[in-house]
Amino acid sequence: MVIIKEKISITRGDKVSSLESKLKSKELDLFFKSILELKNIDECYKFFEDVATINEVKSLAQRLHVAKLLKCKKTYSEIAEITGASTATISRVNRCLNYGSDGYNLVLERLKDENID
Repeated sequence: MVIIKEKISITRGDKVSSLESKLKSKELDLFFKSILELKNIDECYKFFEDVATINEVKSLAQRLHVAKLLKCKKTYSEIAEITGASTATISRVNRCLNYGSDGYNLVLERLKDENID
């Protein structure tokens, strides 16, 4: 796999920080474009069942659920009980919510009417 480094600017309030994306690659661009081509939930299930293990997909879903619960001001112990996530996972998601690329916040804002509690 070839890694293409690209400068990314992240705006947080009044601060703008620049970093190089170690994730960016042609392969990932194609992967993300393929996800954007999926038309409905059923197609998502079919695609992700083929490209990832059940545990990998469930882990991604669990992290999103954890992010939603953190945004709802649930405690770590409440989140662990509700989701089964470890405190390490909850902590990592919390760190991403506060200092990450704002991906969780972007998605959660768009899904704010969805009931995933």
